[in-house]
Amino acid sequence: MRKPQISVLAFLAVFCVSLGSGFTFAKDTEEPASPKAEWTFLVYLNGNNNLDSFGTMNLKQMEQIGSTPEVNVVVQWASLKNRKTQRLLIEKDTANTSVSSPIVQDLGQIDMGSAKTLLDFIQWGIKRYPAKHYVVDVWDHGSGWHATRNKATLTNPKYHTTDISWDDNTGHSISTRQLADVLRTVSKQIGRKIDLYGSDACLMGMTEIANEMVDSVETYVGSEEVEAAAGWPYHKILGALVQHPQMNSKDLGKIISDEFVSFYMAPENQDQGSATFSAFDLSKMNALDEAILQLGVDLLTIKSADRRKIITAVSAAQRFTFDDYADLTDVLAQLESMKDPLVRTETITTLKRALGEFIITYGSTPALPKAYGASIWFPTSSFTYNQYASQYQELKFESQTNWNEVLKHLLN
Repeated sequence: MRKPQISVLAFLAVFCVSLGSGFTFAKDTEEPASPKAEWTFLVYLNGNNNLDSFGTMNLKQMEQIGSTPEVNVVVQWASLKNRKTQRLLIEKDTANTSVSSPIVQDLGQIDMGSAKTLLDFIQWGIKRYPAKHYVVDVWDHGSGWHATRNKATLTNPKYHTTDISWDDNTGHSISTRQLADVLRTVSKQIGRKIDLYGSDACLMGMTEIANEMVDSVETYVGSEEVEAAAGWPYHKILGALVQHPQMNSKDLGKIISDEFVSFYMAPENQDQGSATFSAFDLSKMNALDEAILQLGVDLLTIKSADRRKIITAVSAAQRFTFDDYADLTDVLAQLESMKDPLVRTETITTLKRALGEFIITYGSTPALPKAYGASIWFPTSSFTYNQYASQYQELKFESQTNWNEVLKHLLN
């Protein structure tokens, strides 16, 4: 998450920092609190930053619906103001203005920017509230796949790398690769894929991030652009899930996406800024990777005299707050519309088809007319490419698509 009503510089100042991985299963001697439900909806709500007040707002939205015998709504809530972290089972309460759900555990002040903390919460939630299906929702600031270098953090003047779940108390965050490690560990623990992973955070609707989760998650949801500070409309999403708990992960992904965009299309919310959201079917990821790999093969044949033409064309594609993130569908549209096309029509057609199968649904407000659901890293300057290339090389997406070498060929 998300974009408070502040400048872009201040927004960039509250993202996230990476840690090392290497996880073990959490030990918990407590018995499950309830019989197996249809769904357990696990929200990792990191309010140890300037989004704290919006965390309280989202919790009250959740309490409009509350848990039911079929749907457990479980939150690990950290608050910068309260200086503590609590685990809550959300219960319905529409009367109080403050959060009233019972505290299942009081953890004191812990590091919400730690991948190990996230893992402990998910493992605890699954054991304590077993279900046929699981949602993991990471709530906080986000910056897509790459680390943003910035000086202006709230509590530390040094440079930091940021991906998701910034904790201002510690200066830590969770990197894309660490997030993938957490979900992989959980998937192995439960013996199957997690039904749905979602980032209630900015700029996370990316092919690169989704690719890291292909072996551990069925359905992925996220936003290509920054999110407004109000984040997801939890009362709408949970209301639909409680009414129809037999739905599958793709159905739920579509509901989250549709309700998010509808919420910010409403007249009373339009002043909060643009919005886009989408859901991905990760079983279609490998086919998408193969199609992107073929696009790369075509682009690697482009001679030096024509490389600038390609960069000029893709520069016109839909870009986001980080302008090295581009909508992949619109990139293809720009390549296809070139006066003298340099990429084969067959390659573009195949990739468009793969994207159509990969993207379950997408939507956007009018300010983002060319946001079609999935973004990709496509810088248009060698400076930006060189800043992040070594980190990009470590992603699973690069090993599947050779995209780093394609960008290097076009930009250097």
